[in-house]
Amino acid sequence: MTAELTAKRNASYDEGLEQEAVSWIRSYVPDFAEVKGQKDVHLALKDGVALCKLINALAPGSVRKINESKMAFKQMENISLFLAAIEKYGVLASDTFQTVDLYENTNMTAVISGIHALGRKVESNTAGGGLGVKESSKNERTFTEAQMKEGQSIIGLQMGTNKGATQAGQNFGKTRAIID
Repeated sequence: MTAELTAKRNASYDEGLEQEAVSWIRSYVPDFAEVKGQKDVHLALKDGVALCKLINALAPGSVRKINESKMAFKQMENISLFLAAIEKYGVLASDTFQTVDLYENTNMTAVISGIHALGRKVESNTAGGGLGVKESSKNERTFTEAQMKEGQSIIGLQMGTNKGATQAGQNFGKTRAIID
């Protein structure tokens, strides 16, 4: 079952989105390697250094100390610091990924999706430089008391009307015979 789930997850991996994410990262982190393919992207992002540099370029001081060490727990700490920083930047937790998704290459689709979520948030927080389409914004409306009362007299389309139709004369199937 695990093999089936892994195959399904890998099938949903989109190399077009991957390349958009890689080129967007390179626009903020020039020393990020030009990589292609799920395996190479994983290896380039695994230590979390490029991700920390990315969030620091977007919001300076978000990650105070980037660990350059090759020890596993330091690399995972970089990824965790990046995830905490992007949540503070405004990316929803549901749009991010887990540290293990990137570090152990268990769900690179979620990683690329998380980078795109950060790009959308950059697009909505600034005047450009984001990734993908702009995130929707709140469109709050206010109504006067008179407008609210006027709306109560209108029958909404969802309430509908039967326009005088009844069920009289409808007979579906065989009638029920009650025998004493």
